[in-house]
Amino acid sequence: MGATTADRSGGGAGVGVGSREPRRWWILIVLCLSTLVLVVDSMALTVAVPAMTEDLGASPQQIQWILDSYVLVFAGLLLTSGSLGDRFGRRKVMIVGLLLFGAASLAAVFCTSPGEVIAARTAMGVGGALIMPSTLSILITVFDEEERPKAMAAWGSVSMLGLVGSPILGGVLIDHFSWHSIFFINVPVVVLAVAAGLLLMPESRAPWQKPDPLGAVLSAVGMTALVWWIIEIPQHGAFEGRGLVTLAVAVVSLVGFVVWQNTTAAPMVPLVLFKHRDFTGGSISLALVQIGNGGLLLVLTQYLQSVLGYSPVKAGLAFTPLAVAALIGNGVGARLAVKAGHRRLILSGMLLMAASFGLLTTVGADSGFTLPAVALGVLGLGAGLAMPAAVGALMGTIPADKAGVGSALNDTIQQAGTALGIAILGSLLTTTFAREMPAGSSDQARQSIGGALAAAQGDAGLVRAAKDAFTAAMSTTLTFSAIGVLAAAVLAVVVMRGGKAGTPAGSGTTPDARLTPAG
Repeated sequence: MGATTADRSGGGAGVGVGSREPRRWWILIVLCLSTLVLVVDSMALTVAVPAMTEDLGASPQQIQWILDSYVLVFAGLLLTSGSLGDRFGRRKVMIVGLLLFGAASLAAVFCTSPGEVIAARTAMGVGGALIMPSTLSILITVFDEEERPKAMAAWGSVSMLGLVGSPILGGVLIDHFSWHSIFFINVPVVVLAVAAGLLLMPESRAPWQKPDPLGAVLSAVGMTALVWWIIEIPQHGAFEGRGLVTLAVAVVSLVGFVVWQNTTAAPMVPLVLFKHRDFTGGSISLALVQIGNGGLLLVLTQYLQSVLGYSPVKAGLAFTPLAVAALIGNGVGARLAVKAGHRRLILSGMLLMAASFGLLTTVGADSGFTLPAVALGVLGLGAGLAMPAAVGALMGTIPADKAGVGSALNDTIQQAGTALGIAILGSLLTTTFAREMPAGSSDQARQSIGGALAAAQGDAGLVRAAKDAFTAAMSTTLTFSAIGVLAAAVLAVVVMRGGKAGTPAGSGTTPDARLTPAG
């Protein structure tokens, strides 16, 4: 295929209708595989924690580092890796990321100590940061605005299936093999994605510009410190001791980054994007939604396993209504995007999501699974409508020569929202649970429902009190989730313009996407 250019007026990357990449749907499969490996690994690992702790003799702090090392490196390097993709080639950067992720996964299979697993997870975080921005930026340069909603719906559906299916897969693998198998499963997926990417995917890059090493350092230090501060809030507080120092590092670095990006002649990140209402509205809406969603899996998996007594595999299967409804929502949203416009889809979807959280606040210790199943179905439908539309509106404002770093900016905002949601909602769940437990309960019983059930030792009264306390804490926590999603819906209506998919998002000429043949 020869070089193609974006032929439409307006901000946003893409190719013209007359010059569509003939292999674009095969390319989408590669992008879905690349994203799937990241989702499956992260979610399956949560199921493996008990077995890993026992086998490695890991302390709670070491387990926390196994989980957090990946997130810290991933979040810290997203903006830099997106910029690298724009400069050196998005396919090249994605494939390098896949190879690193696969090699680190294979190394994790042979780990015998917590330190070795932490090192492997850190390397996987670097690989994941190289993969994630490239997948979305390649998608928006390969598909024009008419087909992009369908492509993004398919991409989002695969991510949702991975999110729901990976705990099930992780449970099955651990039951039949060992915790090492959750890392090994990444290897064949990576091999397939790399081979398909080399054979099918065109290269795309932006026109060359001067590197911005200071911007890269400031963004990496600032985002790593910010996410670390958020993670540490439940244990060490937000504004005390080392938490305050970490926050200060984050603020100074990120403020310095913003000032530098506005003064340097060749900024790594085009902060001018925030002047576009769809980009700003979409970004903040997605961050608020991720804050609301951040504690959902944390809360519901504990409810299913500790209150209803589900096994890890059965708890994973319980999220099936979420996946099925999200697939339906994605399909409906892709068909309505051109007619209804992004803003209406976002508003409708987020209102459904808020309603689902409202339903979940009514769940009690004796509710069973029927009500949560209905709520998960409503949540999946809403997310299927809203999330691809929000990402589509946001990405439609980004010029082709900034597709990689623009995608990374979107990923970074969502990562920060997710981390903040987990920290805030997790802390709220813990403190509310402790307050709801009967006076005179032991410290162990007041720490968590797991601790309470372990301390009960057959005491039916304490077990009942713990379950009631947890569902009360869950109700309070998910009320805040509903408020966050409602705020996101209001913001989408007020700030975003409501342009329809397939129509120009802004004004001006779109820079050359510079798609070149693979190989």
